[in-house]
Amino acid sequence: MNDLENLNTNRPLYGERIISESNIICFENPNKSRIYQVTIDLPEFTCKCPFSGYPDFAKLKITYQPKNKVYELKSLKLYINNFRDQKISHEEVVNRIMDDLIEAANPHWMHLNADFNPRGNVSMKLDLYFGEKKHD
Repeated sequence: MNDLENLNTNRPLYGERIISESNIICFENPNKSRIYQVTIDLPEFTCKCPFSGYPDFAKLKITYQPKNKVYELKSLKLYINNFRDQKISHEEVVNRIMDDLIEAANPHWMHLNADFNPRGNVSMKLDLYFGEKKHD
């Protein structure tokens, strides 16, 4: 028996299981006395069109000012990857992500930008905001 035959290919695969069980994890803001801004780029977002089933691709950019919590990046990556096989509109998925991010960490301020790749000569960008941006 070779190495390929020894691989466990039962469904779901371990990566699929980890992604399907993912939650956004946060940890304590290490400096609550300072207003600062964090930017997280997620350049490989995917979901599926709810009408055609075709894949949609986007670059997500999360910019936020933490209050009491900050996002743990691996959990955020796994959470975002969970949308790859979901049939969901651009507007619905971006609003759901924003709601989940707010619920998990309740930042001072947040901006979520979703820049969807063109499909059929049409592209879409969505910008969602939460809270009031703070200044030192």
